[in-house]
Amino acid sequence: MKRIAIVLSVAVAMSGCATIKGWFNDTKKENIQPPTPLTQFESTLNVQKLWDAHADAGAGESGARMAPAFADGKIFVGGVDGGVSALDAGTGRSVWSRHFGKRGGFILHHGNNSLRWSGGPAVDGGLLVIGSLEGEVLGLDAGTGADRWHAQVSSEVIAAPAIADGMVVVRTDDGRVFGLDATDGSRKWVYDRSTVPALSLRGNAVPRIENGIVYAGEDNGKVVALRLKDGNVMWEQTIAPGEGRTELARLQDVDGGIAVADGVVYAAGYQGMTVALIADSGRPLWTHALSSYSGVALAPTQIYAVDADSQVWALDLRTGASNWKQEGLKYRWLGEPATVGDYVVVGDREGWVHWLAASDGKFAARVRLSKHAIESAPLVVGDTVYVEDVDGVVGAYRVTK
Repeated sequence: MKRIAIVLSVAVAMSGCATIKGWFNDTKKENIQPPTPLTQFESTLNVQKLWDAHADAGAGESGARMAPAFADGKIFVGGVDGGVSALDAGTGRSVWSRHFGKRGGFILHHGNNSLRWSGGPAVDGGLLVIGSLEGEVLGLDAGTGADRWHAQVSSEVIAAPAIADGMVVVRTDDGRVFGLDATDGSRKWVYDRSTVPALSLRGNAVPRIENGIVYAGEDNGKVVALRLKDGNVMWEQTIAPGEGRTELARLQDVDGGIAVADGVVYAAGYQGMTVALIADSGRPLWTHALSSYSGVALAPTQIYAVDADSQVWALDLRTGASNWKQEGLKYRWLGEPATVGDYVVVGDREGWVHWLAASDGKFAARVRLSKHAIESAPLVVGDTVYVEDVDGVVGAYRVTK
């Protein structure tokens, strides 16, 4: 059966009658729960807006969660319009910009079609890597935007690549994971054992590289550990079993980012569990029955996850026990969470950015970036938080008490 991509805001709201959506079609929203109205509260945190910019088109309606990347005082962004840009992290002003349209770039075999960036960008050691809906992976010089290499993979790239130890790891929408040489983009290995179900979420799980091991989420509800140098499987662990009578009920996915710390892998599955796994073996340390379409965020003693109804949870890092749950953002279809100091920060479908106190989950601050959805995790650099919406608007905020 042909795979069908499901837009997140529909998939997470399903109660047996949700509307399935293609990649660029309009959505019928009659069966989606209305978002919980925002309530007033007394701010306990001062959030200062430093700048905003609109360099590129962002993810648009592709379903990708494009987030900014940071290196050497620059913020890197890309968009489905074919644009890739570097901005000064302190001011938001353009450092360089390129557009891979009809005459842009050095990739010629797409004829007159623009490349539509959807996966990334990612940056490491002066190398900027970004992937497209056409299955192109492009390596650029992060300082100047100059061409370094390009590679062709098997399907759309809608998750940011991972770069480490001279390798670039790319996850494609057909369930494969590619290992590319960071110097020239040549293919070193490909992992192709994932069984792609008939229905899945959009495939946004960003691979993580830690101590020579690649940890990746799969559309079949598994987390897989691959050896970075050759792609060999170290272990697999199912965290979303996909049980039910219908394809929709059996929808399973690990669609959000995976976190790794102190020899433990943390992940969340849609219609599955949020788990802590031993990094060396995949053996569960603990499991919590919490279905999530987005990734997890780590703090020193807690893990944060957004459940399928967009409620924010804090779980004990050692045991998985619930410390608190914030219900005030229910049905606001939150993006991926991030941590900044003693707070967790997350954006919603109406362009609001929310700061919650790590101690009890109470609202500490709220600002509005735009009127467009924020689906990717905020990028935290020191005391500054960078947030990008699906229209490509990037905002920089500094937290002061």
